[in-house]
Amino acid sequence: MSLPRRITLKDLAQHLGVSTASVSNAFNRPDQLSPKLREHILSEARRLGYRGPDAKARSLRTGRSQIVAVVLAESLTYSLNDAVASELLSGIAEVLDAHGHTLLLLSGRQDVSQMPGSSSIADGFIIYGLMPSLLLLDELPLPGQRPLVAVDFDLEGQPTVHVDDEPACHAIAKHALATPPRRPAVINLRLTKHPCNARIAPDQELLPADRTITRSRLAGFHRAFAEHGIDPATVPMWNIEENTFDVCAPVIAEILDLPVEQRPDLLLCMSDRIALTVVTLAEQRGLRIPEDLRITGFDGIAEGQYRSPRLTTVRQDSVEKGRVAARMILGLEPLASRRLATELLVGETCP
Repeated sequence: MSLPRRITLKDLAQHLGVSTASVSNAFNRPDQLSPKLREHILSEARRLGYRGPDAKARSLRTGRSQIVAVVLAESLTYSLNDAVASELLSGIAEVLDAHGHTLLLLSGRQDVSQMPGSSSIADGFIIYGLMPSLLLLDELPLPGQRPLVAVDFDLEGQPTVHVDDEPACHAIAKHALATPPRRPAVINLRLTKHPCNARIAPDQELLPADRTITRSRLAGFHRAFAEHGIDPATVPMWNIEENTFDVCAPVIAEILDLPVEQRPDLLLCMSDRIALTVVTLAEQRGLRIPEDLRITGFDGIAEGQYRSPRLTTVRQDSVEKGRVAARMILGLEPLASRRLATELLVGETCP
């Protein structure tokens, strides 16, 4: 048959001698077709220049676009390079791929006016991380039928997916304090209300517990300090604004360059990236780990477990967090808050 210059789903189905449902399933519900038939349909579609069903048209017709939007607290570049965020996205994509949905990535650092038009027809939204501003969330098109799930972030009235931050940090701090330190200290991640890439002053205002998981992690540390007879108010704290080596390094250098009698001999870090930066800079200064300095992290990223000394940390399953959030959005499990378990990994940085 002779095909028009701009073919439609119906044209392609007639050309291939299959139903329109088969063509639609090839793009949107691959589990409904045999791999051979699906590949045949997609191969012919590519050859003829057909890119798949139009999302806006499908949305108008069915009320669903099969697009799920993920709003990331950070820039897209940062999120894709960050081990924890990329694992979360992998878990989300795994579920969406299996059910014929498309993943749309949005950055919470974009202006509302810069949001792509496709965000307005998304079937649901996953919000990940501490948003720089809640204004963007206020602008999301969220009529009652569109589900929203927050991950590592609390939104009033919405289901959340968290890990057991407070008990996990209590467990790792309890392990670290079993060998009594002389000068323990904490390096936080985005704990202060106003930007602070330095030591936290006593009068510095902290973010409320419902805005950041850092407060839950700090509460776990403080509970362990109190149980070991250490007044949490006497433990110095530093704050890191971004979980990257370049932002961590100046703060950590300041800590490690303190006079010996002031330099901490135990650093409880809120992330593996912070902890690994401590290890690198400590080694550059000839400090022995764990003899001169013991270090703990949080996340359980592969890099911390493959290098030597191996990092003592808390492993969270970020891939599973993504899967759970995606399954909630697709209605594969209830829209109810979940808290996932973590695992203490004892390595060489704090045996």
